Amino acid sequence: MPTRVLIPSGVLCLGFDRAALARGVAAKPDLIAIDGGSTDSGPFSLGAGQSKYARSVTKSEWRELMLARAEAGVPLVIGTAGTCGADACVDWMFDITQEIASELGQSLRIARLYSGQPAARITDALAAGRIRPLTPAPEISAETLAQMTNIVALAGAEQIQAALNTGADIIIAGRTTDTAIIAALPLMRGDHAGAAWHGAKIAECGALCSTNPTSGVIQVDFDSEGFTVEPLAAGATCTPHSVSAHMLYENSDPFILYEPGGHLDVTQTKYTALDATRTRATGSKWVPGPYTVKLEGARAAGFQTTLIAVLRDAHYVANAQAWADKLHGFLTALIAKRMELDAASYALDFRLIGVNAALGQMENRTGTPVEVGVMLIITAQTQAIAAEIGKLANPHMLHYPLTENEELPTFAFPYSPAQSDRGALYEFALNHVLELDDPMSAFRLLVTEVNP
Repeated sequence: MPTRVLIPSGVLCLGFDRAALARGVAAKPDLIAIDGGSTDSGPFSLGAGQSKYARSVTKSEWRELMLARAEAGVPLVIGTAGTCGADACVDWMFDITQEIASELGQSLRIARLYSGQPAARITDALAAGRIRPLTPAPEISAETLAQMTNIVALAGAEQIQAALNTGADIIIAGRTTDTAIIAALPLMRGDHAGAAWHGAKIAECGALCSTNPTSGVIQVDFDSEGFTVEPLAAGATCTPHSVSAHMLYENSDPFILYEPGGHLDVTQTKYTALDATRTRATGSKWVPGPYTVKLEGARAAGFQTTLIAVLRDAHYVANAQAWADKLHGFLTALIAKRMELDAASYALDFRLIGVNAALGQMENRTGTPVEVGVMLIITAQTQAIAAEIGKLANPHMLHYPLTENEELPTFAFPYSPAQSDRGALYEFALNHVLELDDPMSAFRLLVTEVNP
């Protein structure tokens, strides 16, 4: 019998088609799986151990999925809970789940899979030669590992299977690979290994593999030879092109995908349109290899303050970069004189919104904006220093002239106070793999019975 997995959306809080979800529940899935996070928004969530998503939206969508789970009578799994999958985010998601269960009167067995790694464990593994760098990867040491605020390992299918084997109604997993929460059950039930991993990769972002990406809901049927993927929103289709193209998504090689314990090879995969909406894939190959899990870590890299000014005078708009460069030099000299700070102890970064705010020096396109927003990002060793530099820069962001022989200009601050103290700045500081003899040796399972 095929294994049917229902995927409501590419990530919790992205939204999904409610009618399509109802159709998915009516189709009697064996599992409901959804991703809970991403590194797309940078290192802050991992560094701070906080979700980037609103709690209210998380609770609203999770409530609907908990109701769908109860109706379907199957496990509900979320991977990379709370954006980054740190242990604190698993507990945050668990609190939301308990709250909803109480409101709905649901009795549940909830399994929490923790992916957090103590720095000492990773330090010992490094000394034992069980950590290898990926590309690119920073140099690491016992000292740099101790600086990290959170380290997580990406769980694979084996860890999700261990959670499923507890008989849990809901599994809240820390950091996982996007595919693991989908591939785990078909692999456990003996379906084709290549198809399990390939179908999971195609389904990881919900309906992104279809002609209606924002609809969210798809289902995948896994069997002994391949998988069939079907979008459940009205009018959406999965074509051989849309399905095969998803191997390019967040993957450097469109034919190879590395996972814990091996890699997926789709060079010989055949994609066939079964009808107007469904596509079937066969021929995918799973190649076993050493059991490794990817490590991610983040650490504080300073504190930031920002200011934004808006230039509208045509003379300044046309010469915004020259103005910013001149102001940068002026402020550097003023900071040295007034604050006695060496330039190496802080950083000033001017971004011209409407000119090069996204790409900086790599920008190769030009335009003719009516106005240019100038954002000054100040990074220093403490928030107090960053804030003090911001206050020093404030009047000059508002009035600094382009040349000495012109009237003192007045620009615009879009809000008051113009200064925003952003707090800690985090950076990713680990991109390595950890060798494991036992897949569960770096992970922790906790099962809780929740009653209304």
